[in-house]
Order: sequence, then structure tokens, then C-alpha cells
Amino acid sequence: MRKYLSFFRIRFLSGLQYRAAAWAGVSTQFAWGGMSILMYRAFYRVNAEAFPMEFADLTTYIWLQQALLAMFMAWYFDNDIFDSISSGAIAYELCRPCDLYTMWFTKNVAVRLSRVVLRCFPILLVAVFLPRPYGVSLPESVAAGLLFPLSLILGFLVLVAFSMLIYISAFYTISSTGVRILATSAVEFLTGGVIPLPFFPGWLQPIMNALPFASMQNTPFLIYTGHVNGQEAMRAILLQAVWLVVLVGVGKIWIRHATRRVVLQGG
Repeated sequence: MRKYLSFFRIRFLSGLQYRAAAWAGVSTQFAWGGMSILMYRAFYRVNAEAFPMEFADLTTYIWLQQALLAMFMAWYFDNDIFDSISSGAIAYELCRPCDLYTMWFTKNVAVRLSRVVLRCFPILLVAVFLPRPYGVSLPESVAAGLLFPLSLILGFLVLVAFSMLIYISAFYTISSTGVRILATSAVEFLTGGVIPLPFFPGWLQPIMNALPFASMQNTPFLIYTGHVNGQEAMRAILLQAVWLVVLVGVGKIWIRHATRRVVLQGG
């Protein structure tokens, strides 16, 4: 356990060094969040009753999405992992007395957390003081406030576990670019990163909610805003835990099979 904590500490502290990039990201996320809210506001003014969420809840959803973007951004991948597989440097990783899957998982968690620590607080601090309904509001209820952190952690780990499958797929391809583009597009769309899942047709929502992608950012944000509550919230959290176990289990089995016979070319 100590060696994995060392990996976490090294990557976390390394991620905290990029403060200029963090401030650039904060300004970008402010602009993107503001544009999204104004766009939805135009639709709500036409017919607010046609939408499944209150506008104040939607703005809270968007600001949470922007504040925690570094935690749930689907397009982030550790290029060092892909480079080590394609260049053959993975041989050094396999010689280390540690589990390769756990080491990569720990590194990804550390990098994402370091980035969200630098970016989320400035965004939330400003969004809290924006006039209603354009700012972020408190959790819908005490229960939502208590369930939100648990769901947030599970959703984060589900995303990292899915990302691990993309890394492992690089053992079987010459270039990982195609898989990364396809996975990023699917995750962004199916997690509610483009359009919140409650805005999709009613017949499609049960299917999307059953997929692992809905267990990422969608579930904790809907619990926070009160759109998912009570027994439904507990079932959603249970589904998150199930998908986390499944994805980690599949990843461990797959990486064990992938590293059983590794062919290194050149060098």
C-alpha cells in the first residue's frame, strides 16, 4: 500500500505545479458555463414548462459540471502510459514489484484530483454569489447533501475504471488514437456532458441510466439538485457501486491477459 501512496503523492504534487494552466482552465470554464446557461435561458423563456428541470437546478448542474470538469473530463488520458506501451518502456513497468493496474489507476486518480483542487474552488466561489437563478444553489435537501459526496466519489472512480480499459486496449492496437476518439465521444454524450440526461426522450432514459456512463457525473449532479432523490437515489448509488466493481474486475482480468505475452519491437 505504501508504494501506491507514493505514486499518488508524486503525481498529485506534480499536478499542482501547473497553476497557470489551471487559471487558464478556470477562465475557459467560466466562459463556457456562462454561454451554456444563457443558451438554455433563451429556450426556457419560450416555454419553461416543457423542460424536465427547473432552470435554477439546471444552472446548478452546469456550474457543478464546470467546477468538477477536471474530475470527469472524458478526453483526459495519461500519454505516458500510451507512450510506454508503444515504445516498449512498459517492460520497465512490468519489472516493478507492484500491480500494474493499481499503479496506473492510482496515478490517474492523483492527476485528476490535483487539477480539480486548483480549479473547482474559484468557480464555485464566484457561482455562489451570482444572483438566482444564474448561480449555484445549496443541495436540495439534507439527504441530498449527505449522498452527494458518496455518489461523487463513486462516479469519479467509475470514470477512472472505464479509462483504464482504454489504456489496456492500447496493447492490441498500433495506434490508440481511434479508440480514444470513439471512447471520448461516447462518454461525453452518454454521461450528460453535452446535454443533461433528463432532457433526453423518456423511452431512451432507462437505457442510458442503466449504462455505466450515467453512473459517472450524471448521478451525483442529479442527486445534488434533487432531481434524483429518496429510494431512486439509493438505487442509483448502488448501480454506481456495481459498475465500479464490474469495470475494475474486467480491467484486472484484461490487463493480466494483455501482459501475459508482451511483444517489444525495436530498441
